[in-house]
Amino acid sequence: MEPVIESVTVGGDALTVSLIVWRRFHRPMPGLVEAIYDINPGLAEHGQYLPVGTSFDMPIPIPRDETVLPPIRLW
Repeated sequence: MEPVIESVTVGGDALTVSLIVWRRFHRPMPGLVEAIYDINPGLAEHGQYLPVGTSFDMPIPIPRDETVLPPIRLW
């Protein structure tokens, strides 16, 4: 399945890639910040805070089915 790519444009001051990811998904997304830097060469050259108007592509992870584990009984 082809990964979904979303185009993002920075619209405010003092925004970081990790803050943009947090505001988009409202939960931790392990490895997504690194994936964004991998598919957007030169994005890190802007520094920690991205300038207003900077555009980059963000891969959207494909949701997986939740795995339900049986409860552990101690006694």
